[in-house]
Amino acid sequence: MDRRRLWTWAAAVVVAAAAAAAAAAGHEKRLVVGMTLVPGAASTGAVCLDGSPPAYHLHRGSGAGARGWLLQFEGGGWCNDAPSCAARAGTRRGSTRLMSKLEVFSGVLSNDPARNPDFYNWNRVKLRYCDGGSFAGDSEFTNGSSVIYMRGQRIWDAIIADLLTKGLAKAKKVLLSGCSAGGLATFFHCDDLGELLGGVATVKCMSDAGFFLDVDDISGNNSIRLFFSSLVALQGAEKNLNKDCLNSTLSPYLCFFPQYALQNIKTPYFILNSAYDVYQFHHIFVPPSSDPRGHWSRCKADPSACSTSQIATLQGLRSAMLTALKPFEGEPEMGMFINSCFAHCQSELQDTWFAPNSPTLDNETIAELVGDWYFERGAAQEIDCAYPCDSTCHNIIPSNQVGI
Repeated sequence: MDRRRLWTWAAAVVVAAAAAAAAAAGHEKRLVVGMTLVPGAASTGAVCLDGSPPAYHLHRGSGAGARGWLLQFEGGGWCNDAPSCAARAGTRRGSTRLMSKLEVFSGVLSNDPARNPDFYNWNRVKLRYCDGGSFAGDSEFTNGSSVIYMRGQRIWDAIIADLLTKGLAKAKKVLLSGCSAGGLATFFHCDDLGELLGGVATVKCMSDAGFFLDVDDISGNNSIRLFFSSLVALQGAEKNLNKDCLNSTLSPYLCFFPQYALQNIKTPYFILNSAYDVYQFHHIFVPPSSDPRGHWSRCKADPSACSTSQIATLQGLRSAMLTALKPFEGEPEMGMFINSCFAHCQSELQDTWFAPNSPTLDNETIAELVGDWYFERGAAQEIDCAYPCDSTCHNIIPSNQVGI
């Protein structure tokens, strides 16, 4: 697979998770929410890669949750050069014209108190992802006779401006979240939202599978640095990254990595991540370039097929995750659920968020620990023992062949 297309695999993960959620809930009534196009967004240059308007899906809250707002960034990989962004513009990852106009809300987006006990009656919003830069860029380039727009920052601004008119301005409690590339976006906009609603609402943020590590692969190369540095340059994202982080580093693109950005974020944060996140395992820690003979193919497809030496090597990925999170352990406003499951994105999939057989740490599900953290009901930091000790894992390994 071409390196510049490689990173779109995260989109396949999200598709697989959505399909699994739909299958699991096949016998139940599903909450399906229609798309809202942001009116007038084009006048501010807030457009998707292909120039189509940005969009979101909103399901209204009610009762005691009417002034609670949960905003969920959609995930789906990135593009870091002209060819990959041009190709993405012709897919549902770069155009609202090509997206499904209906979205199933499950997990943290569910309106069922039995499946989402703390946030079911809040206003819940899914922000559609169509810029290829985790809602951080602000640039464009001419591709033949067409223009490719990388306007993630403007899309964020336009969606928030529209939601403010629909009740967000009167919010009392807000949780900004996201999955994968959307989880990464939370690091760029967490303090923004807190400042915008400061003094009016309690704002907190959660990243689900968005803690992408600055880590060498098994061959000693660091391909994710090259990828993120080219992405930041192409998309004009530097000016939208955390200013305190930028002032503390000689390489601005490093502030695209959560481990460096988080040190400078003032808003309370929850990190939900697997220590063996399958996206990072497959494409950052053991990318195809580091395994030309495919020795890791069986292990990638099924953790139980990994050799003893491969499991020992994989502990390096877990160690890198725990080292990056070590400075935040014990901080009262910081929540963590770091399990040892081979998964990617666990908040939108009902089976992993809150269900009878959900993954647990210290007998708490993800939903319960996130709720404890948000509502300050007690300690909310749990870090799993090393694989394969956790018997509650689902070990969801999505197929690389799922279309984007």
